[in-house]
Amino acid sequence: MERAFKEADIIIEGEYHTPAQEHAFLQPEAGISYLDDQNRITIVVAGQWTHEDQEQVAHALNLPKENIRIIYPAIGGAFGGREDMSVQIILALAVLRLKERGIIRPVKIIWSREESMFAHHKRHPYFINCKWGAKNDGRIIAAEVEIVADGGAYAYTSTKVLGNATLLCTGPYDIKNVKVHSSVVYTNNIPNGAFRGFGGPQAAFAAESQINKLASALGMDAVEIRLKNTLREGSLLSVNTPIPEGVTISETIEACAVESGWKKDKNKWTAPEFTHSPVEDGSIRIRKGIGLACAYKNIGFSFGAPENCEAIVEIHGREEIEQVILYHAGADVGQGAHTAFLQMTAHALGVLPEKVKVVASDTENSGNSGSASASRMTFMAGNAIKGAAELALEKWKNEERPARAHFIYRPPATTPYDAETGYSRPNFTYGYVAESAEVEVDLDTGQIRIIRLVCADDVGKAINCQQVIGQIEGCVVQAAGYAILENFIQRDGIPLTKTLSTYLIPTVLDIPDRVDSLVLEYNDPLGPWGARGMAEMPFLPLAPAITAAVYDATGVWIDEFPLTPEKIFNCLKKDKQVHG
Repeated sequence: MERAFKEADIIIEGEYHTPAQEHAFLQPEAGISYLDDQNRITIVVAGQWTHEDQEQVAHALNLPKENIRIIYPAIGGAFGGREDMSVQIILALAVLRLKERGIIRPVKIIWSREESMFAHHKRHPYFINCKWGAKNDGRIIAAEVEIVADGGAYAYTSTKVLGNATLLCTGPYDIKNVKVHSSVVYTNNIPNGAFRGFGGPQAAFAAESQINKLASALGMDAVEIRLKNTLREGSLLSVNTPIPEGVTISETIEACAVESGWKKDKNKWTAPEFTHSPVEDGSIRIRKGIGLACAYKNIGFSFGAPENCEAIVEIHGREEIEQVILYHAGADVGQGAHTAFLQMTAHALGVLPEKVKVVASDTENSGNSGSASASRMTFMAGNAIKGAAELALEKWKNEERPARAHFIYRPPATTPYDAETGYSRPNFTYGYVAESAEVEVDLDTGQIRIIRLVCADDVGKAINCQQVIGQIEGCVVQAAGYAILENFIQRDGIPLTKTLSTYLIPTVLDIPDRVDSLVLEYNDPLGPWGARGMAEMPFLPLAPAITAAVYDATGVWIDEFPLTPEKIFNCLKKDKQVHG
């Protein structure tokens, strides 16, 4: 590292801070529990991993796992906020204690919004210090990063989130010399845990801010410097292993840039220019700018975590297939997973979707699907469904009717970080995203208005294009809230912003004026019919795209957010070039 920095023509250092974020899912934590006809404690609740809930409830009550049944309705939203226990154990305990007293009655719990905001984990605040070195031609040759994450009062999923940030903090770039030191610390804050992108948005804010600053200092375009440094087929990651096949970050950046108005002349890229809006006295008080950022995101469990997904397919009928039943435990938390399951089953068997019935998210009749997290569910479930459908169809063709097949999909293995060197095979595949943000900044109030967002995502194969676009649009609105509005405040572990009147999330008046979704389809070598996961990708690069746009408009870098009007105004006021 020392030699690499000596060889660098330019060094950029930055200190970045990202905030906590509340999930603010549509449905607060709620559920019912009762004894079913087999005398099992049955819990109906919104969650992300039925079999994990089953194991944790059984462990907490010291009961055999078979005595616990978990059912997920397709409601509620999640974003990582339902990966941990909330009402499940209490519901089960209440039914158990009533049963011991001879009382057989169902139990219901509904948290208020205030209870929800107080009791479930938040996105981790991060403190990231960066030192990057580059040559005059824009090649990045060294990156040193120190990460400190606020874990809150308990570990929860902090180490998993930190592992992701440790990998992604140098961006989707081929940098030969990398040193990362990362840690998560206990604090007296509310516990922090998984939230859409888990560690990726925090890491991307630092990495993309660094490369945007390098571009500015070198007089290079933001697209040009990225394309000079992007990971390509065979590139080594910072953990010293090759990135899995199917690398498309360069194609994704180019697609986003062209759609956003960048012009290319041979290998030189030029960003669009804007005319600022003068006010009555002739001064320009509202300035316009554009920024670009990109990222890559793991699909599936990482760093050696056991990864598999099960599916059961039944084919019914005599002379022809009359009905297909899919049993799958995968959770639908608003992303439309069960619709995708149905479509993939129908496609795999060559039948109309109307002939497929999905029996979903019930531990009674389905094998372990793994969690609806890590952008994995379509990828993992698709491969499991494809395998089960092919086995069932083979039995059907051999006159076994009805035909039933059970298949477990296991992707290539991953490995944890080596304790000394960081060596790892962290993930079996990735998705790629690039975004531009076009904003207006009011110099008198600090108010930011997002005029246009362009989000390009390589999804491999869009199983349901409408749902993909829905994921992009919902994700960028949630990410814009993270970047501009959402200011979670707590003191001594007690939240002060504990309602949606004090913790502000985007309303219809706050969303970008225009969102252009570019759905790119470069088949993933491992994905079912080429599909990659994509639900988290649009979140990662939006905050640095917005801060780059603010810089383009004002000439001021802002290294922490949310970019509230007060924060923007104070930063601009400190800069004499803006306010004189």
